[in-house]
Amino acid sequence: METNGILLAAGLSSRMKAFKPLLKIKGKMMIEHSVDSMFRAGVNQVIMVLGYRGEEVESLLCKTYDPSRLVFKYNEKYAETDMLTSVKLGILGLRPCEAVYLLPGDMPAIHTRTFLAVKEAMLRKHALVAFPTIDGYRKHPPLISCKCIKHILAFTGEGGLREVWHQLESQIVTVPVEDMGCMLDADTQEDYNRLSDYMESLILS
Repeated sequence: METNGILLAAGLSSRMKAFKPLLKIKGKMMIEHSVDSMFRAGVNQVIMVLGYRGEEVESLLCKTYDPSRLVFKYNEKYAETDMLTSVKLGILGLRPCEAVYLLPGDMPAIHTRTFLAVKEAMLRKHALVAFPTIDGYRKHPPLISCKCIKHILAFTGEGGLREVWHQLESQIVTVPVEDMGCMLDADTQEDYNRLSDYMESLILS
């Protein structure tokens, strides 16, 4: 199955009180770890959706990554729109593929085996969306079949992505994983400290 990825990094980082994508963990920017996690999982292309301080992020990342594999799209209304708006922009930048992973930029510690587990679940069940779960709760990153992209792009109602998933519920499959990275983001300084400590303690593979 040919997969691509959408990485969401358009937000203001308002709760963190610092700009999350450029925070350092293990000598690299957080956003670099997030990109790398997708490439380790075998994706061909990552679409990064930027907004606040987006040009700064793009300038830094262009020095490291192949521009044919890491592509930037901009949500110019990042301060007033929800995640679904950024997802739609990311979708519009995708090269042809069979499915796409969706990941917030402040979740850099997802293990490769988690990405592969949701892919296997999607293939096994012929599902349109596959989520990893921990203790029965859905986590990132979901894998989304390109068969439902038109549905996502056409959705204009209330409820954002939650409502999109609700409408696709009968075509969603879940797979339990043991991956602390699915539980860790960097919404607050405390969250960042916890994430940094975790990543310092292991080698992701």
